[in-house]
Amino acid sequence: MYYLQNRWKLKNDSLLYFGLRNTPNMLKNTVKLSKKQKAIIETLPRTLNEHEIKLLENLVGDQVVKAESLRKTPKCLSEARFCKSCCANDFIIPGIEFDESGNCPMCQTRENTKMLKSLVPLVDDIPRSKRSRFDVALFYTGGKDSTFMLYYLSKVKKLRVLALTWEIPFMSESAKKSIENAKESFGTVEFISRSVSKNDLGRVYKRLYALSGNTCACPSLAYLLFYPELVSNKVAYFIAGNEPVQALGLYYNRIAPKIAYSFSENRFLSFLLNLSRILTLRPPLKKGQFQTLLTMKQLAYGDNPLKQLGGYQNELVSNVVKAIHSVPEFLPPLKKAIRSSSRSGNIPAFVHFDMNKISGGEYDWNKVKEILIKECGWVAPSDDKKALHTSCNIEKCKDHTQFIRFYNCETVMIPFSALEFSLASRNCGRTKEEMLYEMEHLLGFSLEEIPECALMKEFLRDNA
Repeated sequence: MYYLQNRWKLKNDSLLYFGLRNTPNMLKNTVKLSKKQKAIIETLPRTLNEHEIKLLENLVGDQVVKAESLRKTPKCLSEARFCKSCCANDFIIPGIEFDESGNCPMCQTRENTKMLKSLVPLVDDIPRSKRSRFDVALFYTGGKDSTFMLYYLSKVKKLRVLALTWEIPFMSESAKKSIENAKESFGTVEFISRSVSKNDLGRVYKRLYALSGNTCACPSLAYLLFYPELVSNKVAYFIAGNEPVQALGLYYNRIAPKIAYSFSENRFLSFLLNLSRILTLRPPLKKGQFQTLLTMKQLAYGDNPLKQLGGYQNELVSNVVKAIHSVPEFLPPLKKAIRSSSRSGNIPAFVHFDMNKISGGEYDWNKVKEILIKECGWVAPSDDKKALHTSCNIEKCKDHTQFIRFYNCETVMIPFSALEFSLASRNCGRTKEEMLYEMEHLLGFSLEEIPECALMKEFLRDNA
């Protein structure tokens, strides 16, 4: 008796894998089928004759297996198999494979991906601006990572910072207190907060919930709200404040190819891009400005078809964009700012600092928290064991809904937190016991709906 291996599903004329495969097939999640192969696959499980086995020769052993080789997806963390070198396991990442040494694909490729640090250009310094009151803008949530970046930009680099906060209805109390304390701690920082009317936000959230099962729209809505502000203030640089594993996780999720991490350093591509701008009487782009325009244009106009043709698409961002477009009144100010900044060259450059490098080698969560509490008045979440995503009350709901959809093979997008947490567990300075506690109690990896989801549903009900 032959079966289709667990986590492989027939879709159109191909087999699609919902998981993370061992190298060298790590990013090869699609197997094209002939008409005869498809006809056989559609009838599984059953006994196959020699002719049928020969037709499936390239699939037998991997996609098509006997009962004794059929894998099962764990139903809880205690049933999971863990990677030998990190906290990755086949419960939070169903379908993750392990090599003969017991390492997951992320650890198998650790050396090959250590240079994949950021999708936007990394900088060591930001010059003092002669055209603006601000040297740099930071999207600031009051969470651990953005507070650390605020501390570094303001107190270490001595820059004039414009801190931009989108006041979401689900902001945690600890984040609110951290923001107020930061205002007392940072004398050279100007803070701006914006909120969206409940009616408009309700329309966005309703559409986003229908698409993704959650209402997580950060940081896309913040970009939309603040880009015109950055342009009008002639801010030369802006930073999102993400920790290193967030950028690396996009590669393992097949959202960003390797070339995307080095695009800003590719002189030939930059030359071609700027040549086209010069020929159309627009100023050439400086490092980081292309990434800004790409980000803002996606929000304003939707996904570039080339992304879909290349097989790389951020489902989370795509759904947020569709949700934002359900309130078309949001778009004219953003489109106007894109046009004016592109014509003038007054485009804030989207850049980042290597947070491992500026932390002395590794972005150690425990050490970072100590600095923030002492220097910034940062307030930890109510459960101070939480280290991943500390500013939002529904972050756990996003984890849960992404996990459930992936667990049930409704999306090929691996839960972001599952990848980020696994990657961070290798060098975040925390014990295995601390990591297991957070994985089980503070993230949303549960087959049962978690209580925090009620916060989302209540807002949707009251602001539909």
